[in-house]
Amino acid sequence: MTERGGTSTSGTDAGGEPVRRIRRNAEQAAVFGRAANRGAGRLPVRSAVRGARIAALPVAYAGRQAAGLGRKAIGRPADEVDRDIRLRTAQHIFEVLGELKGCAAKLGQLLAIYELALPPEIAEPYRIALSRLQDSGPVMLPTVVRAAMAESLGPEWRSHFLEFDDRRACAASIGQVHRGVWQDGTPVAVKLMYPGGRAAVAADLKQVRRLSTVAKVFLPSADVLGVTEAICDCVERELDFAAEAESQRTFAAAYADDPDFHVPRVIAQRGDVLVTEWLEGTPVPAIVERGSREQRDRVGMLLVRFMASTWLRSGLLYTDPHPGNFRLLPDGRLGVLDFGACLPWPPEGFDALAEDYTRALFRGGPDELGSTARRHGFAEPDRPIDDGALYKVVSPCMEPLRYDTYRLSNPWLRKHVLRVTNPRLSNIMRQLTMPVSMTPFARAVLTAVGALCQLEAETSYRDEIARWFPHLDAIAYGTAEPGEPSGLLGPVDLALVRERRRRGRQPRSSVERTG
Repeated sequence: MTERGGTSTSGTDAGGEPVRRIRRNAEQAAVFGRAANRGAGRLPVRSAVRGARIAALPVAYAGRQAAGLGRKAIGRPADEVDRDIRLRTAQHIFEVLGELKGCAAKLGQLLAIYELALPPEIAEPYRIALSRLQDSGPVMLPTVVRAAMAESLGPEWRSHFLEFDDRRACAASIGQVHRGVWQDGTPVAVKLMYPGGRAAVAADLKQVRRLSTVAKVFLPSADVLGVTEAICDCVERELDFAAEAESQRTFAAAYADDPDFHVPRVIAQRGDVLVTEWLEGTPVPAIVERGSREQRDRVGMLLVRFMASTWLRSGLLYTDPHPGNFRLLPDGRLGVLDFGACLPWPPEGFDALAEDYTRALFRGGPDELGSTARRHGFAEPDRPIDDGALYKVVSPCMEPLRYDTYRLSNPWLRKHVLRVTNPRLSNIMRQLTMPVSMTPFARAVLTAVGALCQLEAETSYRDEIARWFPHLDAIAYGTAEPGEPSGLLGPVDLALVRERRRRGRQPRSSVERTG
């Protein structure tokens, strides 16, 4: 790999010098990012400044590629030059996103999951750099913290607390969290928005809207502008702490005394401060890194159960199932945090959409899948598409629901993401679009699948879905009774579901797959 001064060092093993250099440079980038923001503890909010930093990423990448061609021309090994380009690009992404935070941190979270779809030798620099993103943002100095607390809670804000630690306990995408003890003795988490956070996010969204038209090159049939607006609306929801508090209260009531889940109680909310019960437990990212097989499987099972049950129990869709938003509690329950991106669900027509796609993918075939895609707005009604090619791409994604148990994995995700995102003009996915109303659901599902693959969780995904959507299970396995009412109903006794499966289509044997 090429150092800054041009010296070449050989070796590519996992414990060799290239990886050590990647880690060293990523750590230096973290120090740089923190130091750049430590002076004021504030986000860079000027639109021109933020826009220039974000826009510089692809420009700098193109420059590195051009310079790389020159190094290859004079005899440098191509793989060595390419690794150096990836390393420098990872550092640049890390520095910019770590400094800007806001929407940029959300992008970093998504990249940190979906870099799993890249071949390991390519993904390593990005994994190391992006894994440090969450802790590398601007740290508010105690004076800034106290001023921000006073602005939302008033000059006597300390009277609400028996204790308050003005050093952050952890970072959030648009703020940071502090530990404290409320006036009644309750240990609490105090979520505080970065000063200037709204302006920073507004600047990011402006850039997102400007750059969204570029996506037309890759998805020429998609309503890119409509989907972009839906994404922006979802991000803007996360700036409303009052709405977040109301959503968290709704979830806390829906899952009160639940044997599987715990949602912290909202203690107080005012302005840009949200106070909730402190949640002790093991962060799921730590389980991803070093958890036991039992822990991984349990968290995976609970994550699926939570996501499948949310709108049936609360009337709201939880759209941000990022691993950092969950804790495995000492009693085995899954603690859930961050309710800023929730919204009422389902929209009109969602039940019919789910039933039709289930029927097409499990009991139908290419023709039925193609007609379902056109009927529900995923393809233009009058535009001919290759139904066989569509079925070939989409049907394998249902694999985890065809077995009694299944282990999701990074290779599984990599295989399907590369198939769907193939840039060739012949890729059928380029001919599809997505109804704007489905954007939050797509975000929730894709993020959850990424988390499950990180965990490499093995569970009965089929049973967890059937627990809450028995009618879909009956459609998938041909056990729907004549005249049975449709609709997404739940939960049900799984023993009854399994018996109905046996009377219908014999389930396939349990297997463990990773490819």
